[in-house]
Amino acid sequence: MSDKKQPVPARTSPAPVKPQSNAGEIDAFIRQARTLAASATGSGRLILALDATMSRQPTWDLACELQGQMFDAVGKAGTLSVQLVYFRGLGECRSSAFVSDTNALKQLMTRIECRSGHTQIGKVLTHALKQTAAAKVNALVYIGDAMEENIDDLAEKAGSLGLHGVPVFVFQEGHDSGAEKAFKEIARLSKGAWFRFDRRAAATLAGLLSAVAVFAPGGLKALEARGRPEDRLMIEHLRGGGN
Repeated sequence: MSDKKQPVPARTSPAPVKPQSNAGEIDAFIRQARTLAASATGSGRLILALDATMSRQPTWDLACELQGQMFDAVGKAGTLSVQLVYFRGLGECRSSAFVSDTNALKQLMTRIECRSGHTQIGKVLTHALKQTAAAKVNALVYIGDAMEENIDDLAEKAGSLGLHGVPVFVFQEGHDSGAEKAFKEIARLSKGAWFRFDRRAAATLAGLLSAVAVFAPGGLKALEARGRPEDRLMIEHLRGGGN
């Protein structure tokens, strides 16, 4: 299914940033990451999807840091395997293998440079559906700041993810009202949750991401058992009291 897109005003391109990598280096690392797939035998599988268009460059390092903290929270709830998905530029949307090595994903993220382009959220949702059809995916985390696609198309895919038991946890950077409406709908239809991505509240965001990491392999029971404030907040959102 092709993603329909609504005409939107072009975003002003920020000043160019110094490239951190080229396509060949990223390709080589993705091939290397895939060799780790055999060791990714955790009881939970989570997709971490990132908007890597140019507007995200200022918070890319923060996203890398917080992603690493997700693994520290799993503990007794079980082990967790994570797949990194990102989009940028003119139609580029890529994914790693599912890996349980925190450092592998951190290294991949630091090799990605943000590039100007439109959002490709529909591709991310379609990818998650294909992945869970092959082997159960327990949750999808999406971090982004904009939405430039047909909201009805995204809603249909989000609803399908909900039917397949794949909640989408959306962390929105900024205050774009159109994006917020779409993100909240994606979270609602997939039976996930929406939160504000605020660099000034990094500790809170890290706690919420850790709650997702606990939820993926252990579900609501694992959140209830751990019982931290962020776990209780996540439970409230999952039960419809927070969005």
